[in-house]
Amino acid sequence: MTVIKKPLPRFFSFAKNPNLSRQFMLIGVAMTLFFVFLAFFAPVFQAWGLLQDPTDFLANPIHEPPSGKHWFGTSRLGYDVFSRTIFGVQAALQVVILATSLSMFIGVPLGMLSGYLGGKLDKVLLFIMDSIYTLPGLLLSVTLAFVVGRGILNAAIAISIAYIPQYYRVVRNHTVSMKTEVFIEAAQAMGANTWQVLSRYLFFNVIQSVPVLFTLNAADAILVLGGLGFLGLGLPEEVAEWGHDLKQALEALPTGIWWTTLFPGLAMTLMVVGLSLLGEGLNEFVNPRLRKENSIRK
Repeated sequence: MTVIKKPLPRFFSFAKNPNLSRQFMLIGVAMTLFFVFLAFFAPVFQAWGLLQDPTDFLANPIHEPPSGKHWFGTSRLGYDVFSRTIFGVQAALQVVILATSLSMFIGVPLGMLSGYLGGKLDKVLLFIMDSIYTLPGLLLSVTLAFVVGRGILNAAIAISIAYIPQYYRVVRNHTVSMKTEVFIEAAQAMGANTWQVLSRYLFFNVIQSVPVLFTLNAADAILVLGGLGFLGLGLPEEVAEWGHDLKQALEALPTGIWWTTLFPGLAMTLMVVGLSLLGEGLNEFVNPRLRKENSIRK
């Protein structure tokens, strides 16, 4: 009796035969999960007394170098840099996840409708999205931040607008290529309306690249949020945020006070690198052509 081995699911075969890009993806996953862990458990660590209140500065000396009491030192206002750096992860994730989710929930449906219906709606949406896409993302976010003001939701709205065209273009192009497939024509012949075709037959076939775009946009959004905070347009001053802390630390850097700049900047860099590695690995995971090319090279 011949025993037929079932092929492993894509994810397990992906992990079983690692190449360099997949190893980088695993590193990105580990780094991202580490920052998610810090964001969720920062309040718990504070309640246990392991972290100082990030808004408390009156009881601390100013510009104290890293020590056993203040692991990352203190800032010129007396803030504990270690506490501000850890709670900055929480603020960054809140804004970034909200911003990328907003852009995804707007861009994906618009892309599906535009690609499937075509006509004047498609031309108008293409014109609007292309106009937004030509603007620099940071400049657009800064302009919108002036309008909507500071705050987590306001910063997320200001950042999200720049990413909507990316979701729209990717999903629209997939929809245009998929709507002529036989199974779509069969569904239309059986009397399926537009909503049924979009939700049942097209949706899961055109969103394969959306997770990749989500992680890469999240990495970019962290930098945009840091830029807004550096310009004083991000979150309120009482909220621990890396960009704002870097702005405050920049004045003391020429005097040899390096720790107030190093640790928030390093945290931002590592978080961006982790999300970028995760996104590049996901791109190979969902892109069969790229996966095949890498296996041939190997």
